[in-house]
Amino acid sequence: MGRVMPTARGRKRGKKNNATLRLMLTTGEASKILGVHSNTLRRWNNQGIITAYRIGPRGDRRFRREDVAALPAEAVSPKKVIGGAENEGG
Repeated sequence: MGRVMPTARGRKRGKKNNATLRLMLTTGEASKILGVHSNTLRRWNNQGIITAYRIGPRGDRRFRREDVAALPAEAVSPKKVIGGAENEGG
């Protein structure tokens, strides 16, 4: 019952689930806030850097606003990559 599910046509969603979804961000919304590609955000989720909650039968990801805001700046800062290897010297 506590599972967050999307609305299907002709079905009403409970107030609790509706309020929960409003507090959550889609992958696209969270990636725009962080300034990274959506695939980067998915990879971070797979690596455990940020938590995502799966909803619906497709397993779409949703991110809590608090988790996105609390993401360390080091995780978001881009690194210069040349030839597939990180270049820390600039």
